[in-house]
Amino acid sequence: MQKKDTISVIIPCYNCQPYIEDTVRSVLSQTLPPDEILLIEDGSSDNTLSMLRKLEQQDSRIHLYENEGNRGVAYSRNRGVSLATGEWVAFLDSDDQWTIHKLRRQMAFLNAKQAEFTFTGSAFLDETGQRYRGTLAVPETVDRKTLLHQNVISCSSVIIRRSLMARYPMKSGEIHEDFDAWLRILGEIPMAYGLNEPLLLYRLRGDSKSGNKWKSFQMNYKTYRSVGLNPLSAAVNMCYYTKNGLKKYRNIRK
Repeated sequence: MQKKDTISVIIPCYNCQPYIEDTVRSVLSQTLPPDEILLIEDGSSDNTLSMLRKLEQQDSRIHLYENEGNRGVAYSRNRGVSLATGEWVAFLDSDDQWTIHKLRRQMAFLNAKQAEFTFTGSAFLDETGQRYRGTLAVPETVDRKTLLHQNVISCSSVIIRRSLMARYPMKSGEIHEDFDAWLRILGEIPMAYGLNEPLLLYRLRGDSKSGNKWKSFQMNYKTYRSVGLNPLSAAVNMCYYTKNGLKKYRNIRK
């Protein structure tokens, strides 16, 4: 990497006591170490905060910030972006993990493509940490029109230029805040680049927004409306999204 290619990792943390230590360890074990890890504590009601304080003491790159109450994941990610000092930001949810070469492979890919926005393929974990056999492949590139048919960009796999993310902060509300941001960003830049390797270990949880299929369906529609689609266009894209989503989840559980 060039000297300017500094990386800030942003991890929103809310009631993630069972998972957060493994999540942070997966970042600390990277073969290309990040420059800083920002833990944004979002008013947890379990022992998450005490665990984050212990983790902060173990490595000088870890910085803990506490929100005033529970502000939500969009606020926490945006706050992380505003506090980050790296040229690049990498998002990681508090229950997901990375394989050890994730940052090295993705930054090499990013520089080779001269990209501003990249994402990777995924493998999947169940709630106990056991891996599913299937993986999620991603296309080499995705533009706004293609992304409308299926959100193939997992937030925990993204590395994006910090200045670009700062111009398009995530919105709070009953939408998929990351999908909304990617669609708005791809209104400015022509495409995002996908590295088709399962470098993200994404945890499938029944209590997550994506785990509740009906709620996710409603939030997708509201996301389309949030980015400016009229009701008819939103409905048409929902048909594509539903079809592609069913195929995706069928494949990863094999």
